[in-house]
Amino acid sequence: MTAQLKSHTIGRTLILTLSDPENRNALGPGIYGAGIEALNAADANPEIGSIVITGEGEHFCAGGNLNRLNANRAQAPSLQSQSIDALHNWMESIRSFPKPVIAAVEGAAAGAGFSLCLMCDFMVVSETSVFATSYSKVGLSPDAGATWHLSRLVPRQLATRWLMLGERIPAAELHAHGLIHSLVPPGSALSHASALAEELNARACNVNASLKELINASTGQGLNEQMQLERDHFVRNLHHPNAGIGIESFLSKKAPQFKTD
Repeated sequence: MTAQLKSHTIGRTLILTLSDPENRNALGPGIYGAGIEALNAADANPEIGSIVITGEGEHFCAGGNLNRLNANRAQAPSLQSQSIDALHNWMESIRSFPKPVIAAVEGAAAGAGFSLCLMCDFMVVSETSVFATSYSKVGLSPDAGATWHLSRLVPRQLATRWLMLGERIPAAELHAHGLIHSLVPPGSALSHASALAEELNARACNVNASLKELINASTGQGLNEQMQLERDHFVRNLHHPNAGIGIESFLSKKAPQFKTD
């Protein structure tokens, strides 16, 4: 069965489902292109406020398909370089996407599947889920931003342990380090992620976009540069119609109904 990226909408939320349950939703080049295409379409559609990424069946994503990778060893190295470039383009499109992206995780998220979770803005995870950077166990090193994220999100020694040993990391351990938004009963990750998406959809879309840009920029800038960027976003958002709606609603103690464009 060929891996697919299925999509459907619930209200203003686009649900993207990694679909190859026989291989624990392992990733491949077809998924990368479909993912970028789906994000581009969602970016252009003001009726879409957020995205939830989930996996079909019992697991979120096992990472790369080892049979495909093993076959690629007989090909020119450039073939694998191109494949990883395509994966990284998809990861970057998630990180820079101006609307919230939520990972709804059941079962295992390993290798690039774990990296995919880290690239999202929120993780809603089953209490029984496990994560792993399993690359070292099969003689490989990480891709898809795993080393970048983990070296910034947890102490260096812990990142080194997870990456070098490829340990199974219980969801509760990631939650204790602040990487997971919420732990939920098994089988309910998607429903809880959809509820979180609805909450985010009720926020001003221009502010969600500003927050993602500001958070992304903060990792590579000094304080003064970041505050200048905050100033520019604040002024732009103040003069957006949604600021008028939000301020007037707050003063009148009513729920705001923000514009979606």
